[in-house]
Amino acid sequence: MIGPGFLGLTRDGWLRLLAPVVIGFLALAAWEIAVRVQEVPTYILPGPILIAQTLVEDWSSLAVSLGITLQITFAALVAAAVLGLLIAILFAQSRIIEASLFPYAVILQVTPIIAIAPLIIIWVDDVRLVLLICAWIVAFFPILSNTTLGLNSADHNLLDLFRLYRANRWQVLWRLRLPSAMPYFLAGVRIAGGLSLIGAIVAEFVAGTGGRASGLAYRILEAGYQLKIPRMFAALVLVSLTGIAIFLVLSLISHLLLRSWHESAVKRDRP
Repeated sequence: MIGPGFLGLTRDGWLRLLAPVVIGFLALAAWEIAVRVQEVPTYILPGPILIAQTLVEDWSSLAVSLGITLQITFAALVAAAVLGLLIAILFAQSRIIEASLFPYAVILQVTPIIAIAPLIIIWVDDVRLVLLICAWIVAFFPILSNTTLGLNSADHNLLDLFRLYRANRWQVLWRLRLPSAMPYFLAGVRIAGGLSLIGAIVAEFVAGTGGRASGLAYRILEAGYQLKIPRMFAALVLVSLTGIAIFLVLSLISHLLLRSWHESAVKRDRP
């Protein structure tokens, strides 16, 4: 029997880890059984076993496409994190600037990327830069909005204390506002990690229609045109697993940065 302290996981930790694994295994088993019993053609719906086999067989080509997609994803995430943080700091220093520019950030967020991607392709000659801009647009707003909220959520009593001791703007920002905003910023980065992948995939779909992209989205389109449905599903699974991995890595980084001082990450004993 596995005790609560095995591998450092509590009983609740093991439940949170094993429950989704068991549900996923049962769903895949039901999917495989249904496909075999109903004799569904592979060009309509392949089973999980065939998809896994295709993923292994085509790994060499899919891995190259995955690398290209990840390059765009991480570059867009870094750009969104840096620019989102800097602009949020600017907003926190001036309410007039925030009131003047924040609505345009909202407009940029609510405009469908699939609608403006063709325009960006026309305006920008470099395909990689087009993909980067599209992914950045999708990932930028969550970081900006969360960080702005965090910077404006500093304890007012502490702000009054800093003013009482005649702290300047830089001291208030560095010693109070930024630490207060750190959990919000990291939450925005976790959200933006998945969105940057989505933005890269969507941009690849648009750019890939002309055969100018070779990321995972282009492999999905290629497999669809050739009716290689198992390969299409293999690429889709790879996209999903990549998104899950990005979220888990960013969640781990967030936990490591916050665990020693912030309430959201400090472990507490439950009664």
